[in-house]
Amino acid sequence: MRHGNLPAELNQFVGRESELAELVCLLNDARLVTVVGVGGVGKTRFASHGAAKLQERYCDGVWLAELSTVRDPDLLEHALAEALGLTDHTSRSPRDALLAHLEERRLLLVLDGFEQLVDACAELVRELLRGAPHLQVLAVGRRPLRIDGESTFPLAPMVDTDAVRLFADRAAAGQPSFRLTGGNLPHVRELCRRLDGIPLALELAAGRTGALSVEQLLQRLDDRFRLLTGGSRGALPRHQTLRTAIGWSHELCTSEQRLLWARLSVFSGQFDLEAVEYICGGPDLPAEQILDVLGELLAQSLVVPEDGPAGRRYRMLDTVREYGGEWLAATGDTDRLRRRHRDWYLGLATWCELDWFSPRQSEVAARIDSELPNLRTAMECSLEFPGDEHLAQYLAGTLWFYWAGCGRLSEGRHWLVQVLEAESSRDTSRLKALWVLGYVAVLQGDAVAAVAALQECLEEAEQAGDATAAAYALHRTGCLALVTDDMERAEQLMRQAIARYGEIGELNSNVLMAQVELAMAVAFRGDVPQAAAICEEVVAVCEDHGERWTLAYALYVLGYAHWTRGEMGRSRELLTECLVINHAFNDLLGTVLALEVLALVTLEEGDATEAALLQGAAERIWPSVGLPLFGSAYYSGPHVLCEERAREELGDGSYERIRREGALLEADDAVARAVHGPLRRENPPAPAPQGARGRRVDVVLKASESPELRPDQRA
Repeated sequence: MRHGNLPAELNQFVGRESELAELVCLLNDARLVTVVGVGGVGKTRFASHGAAKLQERYCDGVWLAELSTVRDPDLLEHALAEALGLTDHTSRSPRDALLAHLEERRLLLVLDGFEQLVDACAELVRELLRGAPHLQVLAVGRRPLRIDGESTFPLAPMVDTDAVRLFADRAAAGQPSFRLTGGNLPHVRELCRRLDGIPLALELAAGRTGALSVEQLLQRLDDRFRLLTGGSRGALPRHQTLRTAIGWSHELCTSEQRLLWARLSVFSGQFDLEAVEYICGGPDLPAEQILDVLGELLAQSLVVPEDGPAGRRYRMLDTVREYGGEWLAATGDTDRLRRRHRDWYLGLATWCELDWFSPRQSEVAARIDSELPNLRTAMECSLEFPGDEHLAQYLAGTLWFYWAGCGRLSEGRHWLVQVLEAESSRDTSRLKALWVLGYVAVLQGDAVAAVAALQECLEEAEQAGDATAAAYALHRTGCLALVTDDMERAEQLMRQAIARYGEIGELNSNVLMAQVELAMAVAFRGDVPQAAAICEEVVAVCEDHGERWTLAYALYVLGYAHWTRGEMGRSRELLTECLVINHAFNDLLGTVLALEVLALVTLEEGDATEAALLQGAAERIWPSVGLPLFGSAYYSGPHVLCEERAREELGDGSYERIRREGALLEADDAVARAVHGPLRRENPPAPAPQGARGRRVDVVLKASESPELRPDQRA
């Protein structure tokens, strides 16, 4: 008697160990498990391999019914009977014969490719499970059956390591000389990423390695549907080319689903329901129907849900999106949809800039993080359409809070430079992009670029009578003076900018940051109490508005001020809060500045070893920000003092060894170490005596002014 009909595997099954374990667990508890996923993701092979591993569990075997070629619902029972090897010469209906055959048997029935018969298949499976108590069904399709008792197993694309292993295995099978090497591994990883980790696409690409190198494959992926053909002759027709695999899903969609699929192709990365309703809706697809149509695309695994800090969002695999893009182009509606997409994200960026000055800063940061691919696409769109260049400038400038506040200085500068190269007739958008570019260049320590952008902005703003742009240009010029050690000019410009902000009624995170930067200039000029008073006012306003980002910098100055007074406990408390906030926003500049002063506080508390380690951790972060400590003698003061005293206590050799150890810490680990410490401080050292406090302030100010620290300032 036959014990099943699973085909023997002709090549090695690669990866998916954790998914297989999860499938086994589901089959321990559920009588119906449905493996769902997008075309080409490897559902059939995965389910067959998992079923084969479980054959000993079923005394009556594991049986595979391939249903993809069945179109007539009336033939469904016949197809199952044929797969089970069941012959019946009686006048019973095929369904009754199936029920009689399965009634007392303990077997696993694998149903593959039922999508085109989903309603008929669901009804039949429900009846079989009710009539055959020992039957289990493992269904494999692009959507669930949606019947009681069903456990759905969404099969995702392969993780990076498995995808690389699969590609290498299949490439070596067709080209025995193929090996993964240090030279080709980065290209293989990039290829696997761009193919979304879809096994069918990886195997088809591997089949091309006899004629093309991996680098050449990457270059040709813009036309992936023409490139990725020529699957195994023994494979099912829908598995022989990538286009056919995706096209099979397209054929199973209704006209509304196809239309939404095509329109969703204008998105990049994740998107949310509100964006879909606005961008994709229209007379032929009313917004109120979109949720239901999107739900069907989700059920067919053409769209996948993703939950994150920004809430429930959706995404299409690049391969699915490109297929939809071809259909959208065929309708001639691509440009209209791209502009509609652009307009939505212009509005989103505007709202987020306004909401940045509110208790929702963290939500705004998470939202922009998740929307960044779409915002990039919106800028590209504006640059491509003649006459829309000012919208790209507006968008790049509006995102200043993200570039400066969320650790994206480098990308921000890339976009700002690019959009400013385009001609634009809209002065307001251009001026904003100019002062934001100057601001980013200041934070990166690039004084030359900062001066050029800010001077151009200030001159053009005054000519155009744009008081707002002039105030921001003046402010950021003062910021440049601050980090280049011209404290008198920094204080003068900051006070002028703050006065202009008051005249135009401007109040936001930038305005408060101008006050914090004024406090820094005042502190560096020796009036630490006045600096602290300014920042206390900033803290009060931040708390009133729920602002956290500028608050962190005010806490940095206050932490420094309490250090000068010898109040180590309070200084640590303020600097720790500053560090936690900046790290949450991924603001590397604020993070590393706080680490530098915390290292000095740690030294004052009697732990030179930990201070040296934190200095090493800060050293690792600076290259990702810009010029370490801006190349400023004033900002370097705490660092220089901490290093000198730590070297005295530890010796040069031990200091260097510990500093190098700290430089091995990742940013997350460094922050955790600074916040929680290596050990709990049960008995923190007593505050330094009053005389030592006075010396401490004097040493830092003198170190800041010392010509030895700045060779370029030597007389």
